[in-house]
Parts: sequence; C-alpha cells; structure tokens
Amino acid sequence: MTGCCSGHSYDEFFTEKVARRDARLLRRRGLDATARRIARFVARRGIPGATALDVGGGVGALGLELIKGGAARVVTVELSSGYDEVAGELARAEGAADRVERRVLDFAAQAGELPLVDVVVMHRVVCCYPDYETLLGAAAGRATRLLAFSFPRETWWTRFGSLIANAALGLRRCDFRSFVHPPAALIATVEAHGFQLAYEHEGALWRVAGFERAA
Repeated sequence: MTGCCSGHSYDEFFTEKVARRDARLLRRRGLDATARRIARFVARRGIPGATALDVGGGVGALGLELIKGGAARVVTVELSSGYDEVAGELARAEGAADRVERRVLDFAAQAGELPLVDVVVMHRVVCCYPDYETLLGAAAGRATRLLAFSFPRETWWTRFGSLIANAALGLRRCDFRSFVHPPAALIATVEAHGFQLAYEHEGALWRVAGFERAA
C-alpha cells in the first residue's frame, strides 16, 4: 500500500512461505474469530448474488467464506504477489476458482481501476497503512452497500506490541510497519463517506466495525 512500504519490501515480508503457513492454519483451524465476525456481519444482511472486494485478502480465506455464504463473485486485492499460487490452490479446492479474481495493485492509489461492488471487507489491513483516511476513503468509494473491517484495539498492550514489532522490522531493514489508529477516527472517516455504523465487536486485541451505506 502507498506510504506503508515499497512493493519490494511488501513482497519481501509477505512471501509464498507466509502464504503456505497461512493456508496450513486455515486448513487446520478455519477462519480466525475476527474474520468470522466480519463474514457473519455481511451474511446477516443478505449476500446471495452479491459482489465483493476483499482488500489485503492474503490467501483469500475471507473471500471464500463470503462465497460459501452466497456471494456471486469476489475480487481479492493484494499488493504482494506472494499469495497468488497458494490462493489459487485454495480456491480450486473449494470449487470456487471461477468465482474468484485476484488483482495485484496498490488499492489506496488504484481503487478506481476496480469495479463497484456490493461489499468491501478488510481484515487486518488498516493496521498496515499509515494513511487510514485514504485507505478507508478508497474502500468506501467502491462499496455500494456494506463495508466491514478489523483493526487493533487502542490499548497499551497493542501499542507496545506494535512498537516491538516495528523495532524488529527496523533491525531487519524492512520498511513494513504496523499502526494502531484511533478507533473513533476510523469510524468517523467511514461515516464521512456516507455510511452508518451498524455493528461493532471488541475482542482482546481486535475490533470489528461493520457499516451500511446510509439511505
């Protein structure tokens, strides 16, 4: 993502090795609890036949869950190409290869190249991007009905964890960084783009916010 790190360093951080690890965990445990909450929020508002964007979707797990719930088509957007091979294997295993498209691009800068969709989801993506206003504005601009995303709680332990992680990344000479943004500012940004907050959940580390486009 623009401003987060270069495409090269992002590929260096999110490699095929990481993708295969994520796929193994998915096969053993299924979606993590936070991703399941995003999927349930969307499902409860009815997604049969819907189109969706899964921004920063990694191996495509959340997008596949939306398809299981009735979505007609999902476009997974990534800045790293390291996930593509593994994501393709998962989609074929689920019999969903013809309903999943993958695009490698900088979403915040190039969202206009993507179609308008009913639903936009982002799981653990906002924390990877310093300019949350641009990122969330791009997401809101593509969603005609629903927008849902997860982000870290603003606590001393999440801030401390982010600080330690970023220090370790700096020692590795990697430009990638994590961010703990103010939740109220994240919600206000989305609402400023014509959405209203419809769902919230706060866990030990992660929060989920779900929005519907205002009438």
